[in-house]
Amino acid sequence: MNLIRFALRKPISILVLVAGLFFFGIGAIKDIKVDILPKMNLPVIYIAHPFGGYTPDQMEAYFAKNYVNVLPFSNGIKSVETKNIQGLMIMKLTYYEGTNMAQAAAELSALSNRIQAAFPPGTQPPFIIRFDASSLPIGQLVLSSKVRSNNELQDLANVYVRASFTAIPGLLSPAPFGGSPRTIEVNVDPDLLRSHNMTPDQIVEAIRLNNQTAPSGNVRMGDKNYITPTNNTIKEVKDFEQIPLFKGGVQNLKLGDVASVKDGADITAGYALVNGKRSVYISIAKAGDASTWDVVQKLKAELPKIQSTLPEDVKLSYEFDQSVYVINSVKSLITEGIIGAVLTGLMVLLFLGDRRAALIVIMTIPISVISGVLFLKLFGQTINLMSLSGLALAIGILVDESTVTIENIHQHLDMGKPKALAIWDACQEIALPKLLILLCILAVFAPAFTMVGIPGALFLPLALAIGFSMVISFLLSQTFVPVMANWLMKGHEKHDHGPEITDDEAEFRDCGLTPESEKDLITQKKGYVEKIDTDNNGKISLFERFRVRFMRTLDRLFPYKKATSIIYLVSATALAIVFIGFIGKDVFPKTNSSQFQLRMRAVDGTRLERTEEQARIVLKELEKMVGKEHIGITSVYVGQHPSLFSINPIYLFMAGSHEAVFQVSLKEYHVDMDEFKDDFRARLKKVLPNTKVSFEPIELTDKVLSQGSPTPIEIRIAGKDKKRNELYANQIVDKLKAISYFRDVQIGQPIHYPAMNIDIDRTRAAELGVDMNDISRSLVASTSSSRYTEKNTWVDERAGLSYNVQVQVPLNKMKSRTDIGEIPVLRNSIRPVLSDVAKITPTYVSGENDNLGAMPYITVTANINQTDLGTAAKDVGKTISSLGELPRGLFISPIGLSTVLSETLSSLQTGLLVAVFVIFLMLAANFQSFKVSLVILTTVPAVVLGALLMLTLTGSTLNLQSYMGIIMSVGVSIANAVLLVTNAEQLRKRNGNALESAREAAALRLRPIIMTSVAMIAGMLPMAIGHGEGGDQVSPLGRAVIGGLLFSTFAVLLILPQIFAWAQEKTSTQSVSLDPEDEESIHYISSISKSKVEKS
Repeated sequence: MNLIRFALRKPISILVLVAGLFFFGIGAIKDIKVDILPKMNLPVIYIAHPFGGYTPDQMEAYFAKNYVNVLPFSNGIKSVETKNIQGLMIMKLTYYEGTNMAQAAAELSALSNRIQAAFPPGTQPPFIIRFDASSLPIGQLVLSSKVRSNNELQDLANVYVRASFTAIPGLLSPAPFGGSPRTIEVNVDPDLLRSHNMTPDQIVEAIRLNNQTAPSGNVRMGDKNYITPTNNTIKEVKDFEQIPLFKGGVQNLKLGDVASVKDGADITAGYALVNGKRSVYISIAKAGDASTWDVVQKLKAELPKIQSTLPEDVKLSYEFDQSVYVINSVKSLITEGIIGAVLTGLMVLLFLGDRRAALIVIMTIPISVISGVLFLKLFGQTINLMSLSGLALAIGILVDESTVTIENIHQHLDMGKPKALAIWDACQEIALPKLLILLCILAVFAPAFTMVGIPGALFLPLALAIGFSMVISFLLSQTFVPVMANWLMKGHEKHDHGPEITDDEAEFRDCGLTPESEKDLITQKKGYVEKIDTDNNGKISLFERFRVRFMRTLDRLFPYKKATSIIYLVSATALAIVFIGFIGKDVFPKTNSSQFQLRMRAVDGTRLERTEEQARIVLKELEKMVGKEHIGITSVYVGQHPSLFSINPIYLFMAGSHEAVFQVSLKEYHVDMDEFKDDFRARLKKVLPNTKVSFEPIELTDKVLSQGSPTPIEIRIAGKDKKRNELYANQIVDKLKAISYFRDVQIGQPIHYPAMNIDIDRTRAAELGVDMNDISRSLVASTSSSRYTEKNTWVDERAGLSYNVQVQVPLNKMKSRTDIGEIPVLRNSIRPVLSDVAKITPTYVSGENDNLGAMPYITVTANINQTDLGTAAKDVGKTISSLGELPRGLFISPIGLSTVLSETLSSLQTGLLVAVFVIFLMLAANFQSFKVSLVILTTVPAVVLGALLMLTLTGSTLNLQSYMGIIMSVGVSIANAVLLVTNAEQLRKRNGNALESAREAAALRLRPIIMTSVAMIAGMLPMAIGHGEGGDQVSPLGRAVIGGLLFSTFAVLLILPQIFAWAQEKTSTQSVSLDPEDEESIHYISSISKSKVEKS
């Protein structure tokens, strides 16, 4: 009330404050960081440790298990997961909430240095990085050329393009995808080596002796200080062929006699196809505290400069831009805000017929939203999908505060009061109820501050956006609205009077109120209700006729108030429970995005060239299906990442040469994506019957929520016995395939990878004068390269860069077991060869070893079609249960998105219950009655039922967004109930009749309740329709609000008066005060009584 008085006495000060909020809010909009998702701060750290050539079993034994043995010394670790493939170990460490991640990363670095001694000789330090939502790629920078190879593009991307990123603050990127690192290749001919009785290791040794790096010295001669560089490093690539080779101590060969040397690249492990052509791309990410929009815009601005450093035939383009998504969402919010504000103004105009009043309500909306953005910035938040959802939702409810104030002012004006007095009385009357309403709405979002993990990270920005906007809206309704109402709204016509009194005094004289009754708002309200029923000489407005009919309906129901109340409470609660069990459940609303990601798995161990052929078949089938004109861009990565680029698999994990991942963006192609994916699967099954495919998340929100799981359904089978794990995994695969809506059901790891087992006979080798070192070095150089056994570098003096020199046997020279067996292993001797000392047999090994801690596991993955995640998770649980009692030491559990779903819904349900309980306590404290608090909360079942029914009818699911809508509807419903019950309780305490009080309160609050509900529904319509970018992700929120408000408005106006009349029928009107000096207390002792007591 003091706030209202201050505003009316110092209106210019209020305008200054509002102008300041608006001005600084506009500045905040310009400066606030724009991101896709809020800061997650997920407690996750990755370790990537490469060691080229090691098998998955070796990576597990030499690296993963050593890490697991030492990591218990690090504080706060919750779980340790490792993936081991050829040449690489990736470890994911998840910490408990609240862990100091900077300290954790420092501890990991120290521990990795400590266990370095346990690793094989030549091991390089690992890469340790934090990786969460902020680290995910936000686009791809593609390099393409019609004349250059992938390897040339790779070198250009690595040397020139990535070096330019230092000029762009906040930009991060891994190594380029699609090429192999530049390398000096020494390709030996096995036949020529055998003809000269030489081994590959002799070539390696010759290069080591003739191409060395050594420091230069200094010589002081006369007055000069001379540097003494030598040519111990070969200058030109062609000079490698002139390296002398010694055989039996005699130099009679040169390296060029048995090998060819070229400036090439490392053995190809994988490559990228962009629009079907081999290309190279760089994944673009951002630093954790950088703005996605700023990073992308600065990169685009820098592209011409970067382009100028590249050859003319190389073209740069930025693709799969994720920042566009959030900017389009901002545009959608602005559009929805304008539409919502206009619709809200029309609703006010319809009910009050006052254009100036409608203008005042509309003015508060942008001020509140802009001020909300200002406070989001001050509290370190960003503009992201969740805060945008909060602001969009706030637009619908911001009208509540101002609309109620404006409507109450009109009520007091209709009583004939002077404008200034009507505004003062109206604002004073509802100041406390409105504060209580604000606290109730804020209370439903209070659990956001206690949630943890992904639900908490997503919910908090939404709650803050709504909270800030609501608080500003409340303050505006108490200050700005009464000031503007005084200046803009019209009062009664002026009357003739003498100069001795003012216009307001004359209006007060003419309105018929006595000085005593002017303070008696209850009497004024009663007269107002009776006036609406009987006056106007038959010229009753449309709304007043509706009010009359409403009152008659209410009067017909009052005789059955007990039965009506019980039937409502039982039926609404029961139906809400039924719908909760019936409705589908998801973490986030499904999107019908025109982008998708597909993982193709050929038969385990398929060579890279054959996988590429199959990938091109997939692209051709896609083009046949949708038409070339509807394909925006395709980006495919085929095969593994080079071991030198060990960070890349964290961004895009590839298990082997048999895998390919497609990222596709369609344009102007509008179909149901579930049906499209089913049709595409069927096409691929016909042309590639032995190839498996699986659709994976491509949207950033889906990737974050899935926590690294490639599909919505992922089941982990963990146990020490790997064969038993596989047996149970196959059983689960068979059971899931029998359920009609599961798709792409498969085991996630290549567990039958082809191998050539080389069993060396040590005794035989020793008899022939060969040791294990000779055999292994020759074998590695012949089947891989000397990169992994001998470090040797060459300097490109023109570029000032160094590159590896490696000895290798061309891949086309090793085609059979016979070729492997003919590898020479003893120097200066034609025999023995490898087959003389070893047995070579084909076999199968695991292509990927995954562990949870020290326990091996494999996973079963599956997609779902035309079904919600909640239903699928239930059937997965039934499938696991159908396996019966599991053997000792075997653990089977769902992971990934299904666990996030249960955590999210559990957090939201608990949060809603806590919020309702907090509201109950606040209401009890305000009304000094637990019974009245319960009466107000009886509207909650109607809200839940209405929201669930609307979601069901529109095909939406219960998810994070729709739950926000339900929570919001609960707050607004309670707000409307507070308005009605506050009036009813005041009237009941005055007249002692609960039924009559409920009737009069319903009549008084009919218009404001309908106005606020209809206005909010109108404001939510653009969101519920779901037009614009990201509309399908926020539409369930709007639909839940609309459904909840429709049912709660009905319950508040028709059912709540019945419940109040029934519950308060026999309740005493006496105060619960225990203060003997309180006149309303039954323990009140007057001063006269006190004196009598003292005298006696």
